[in-house]
Amino acid sequence: MVDVKAVVEAVKKLHGVVFATDLQYSCSDLGQGSIREAIKTHSLDRVVVSSCSPRMHETTFQKCIEGAGLNRYLFEMANIREQVSWVTVDKEEATQKAIHLTEMAVAKAVNLSPLEPFKSPVEKRALVIGGGISGIQAAIDISLAGYKVTLVERLPSIGGRMAQLEKTFPTLDCSA
Repeated sequence: MVDVKAVVEAVKKLHGVVFATDLQYSCSDLGQGSIREAIKTHSLDRVVVSSCSPRMHETTFQKCIEGAGLNRYLFEMANIREQVSWVTVDKEEATQKAIHLTEMAVAKAVNLSPLEPFKSPVEKRALVIGGGISGIQAAIDISLAGYKVTLVERLPSIGGRMAQLEKTFPTLDCSA
């Protein structure tokens, strides 16, 4: 549905775009090799790919550009498969939408900064707000799972509405 060659030609004219090309199956090993080669050949400092869903291949392309020496977070992706070609019936309209999505991805890529992943220690603790029957049961279940639990209740006693009842149905047991 999308005239990819027209999209490439439009993108080549955008400010800051050094290189644009049409890669069929860019997620394949051959396509990724072409991306790595373009990064080295054209000294690219950002990469934008307009193709399928980031949910499906964003990690693939991040690893690809990382293999070429770029920070993986200097990558942006425009989803022209699900957002354009699958849902637009007019080829000219689909092409214009693909151009606009790619323009937006390029504009966003200009402002990307390199990031570094880090690990942060996690303390196995939980906060349960409300000392009613549900809160008490949640606190018990969480503590049995191995977490430290802090139970917070705004009133001076716990039990919530249940503590206000005289007997419970169906056994007529004392609610306390």
